[in-house]
Amino acid sequence: MTSKQRAYLRGLANSLQPIFQIGKSGLSNNLIKQLDDALEARELIKISVLDTAPDDIKTLGETIATTTNSVCVQIVGSKITFYRAKKKDAKIILPD
Repeated sequence: MTSKQRAYLRGLANSLQPIFQIGKSGLSNNLIKQLDDALEARELIKISVLDTAPDDIKTLGETIATTTNSVCVQIVGSKITFYRAKKKDAKIILPD
């Protein structure tokens, strides 16, 4: 992913509200499945990491991106944004 594409996705993510929270229970298989489903439906999602999360935010971002086959677009404060293009009928068209 180019820096221009990443900047475009960051701009789109500004208006998004976090749809998941990661707290003291950390990542579970159920949460990973829900994140995977949300990425398939929306392509671009934002999650919030609470202070009680067992892992640091960068580790969580890398783990989620790897397990969901997505791209970690940005980490700002306690928010992480992920992107994964749909297999069919992509809504977000990335610039070249």
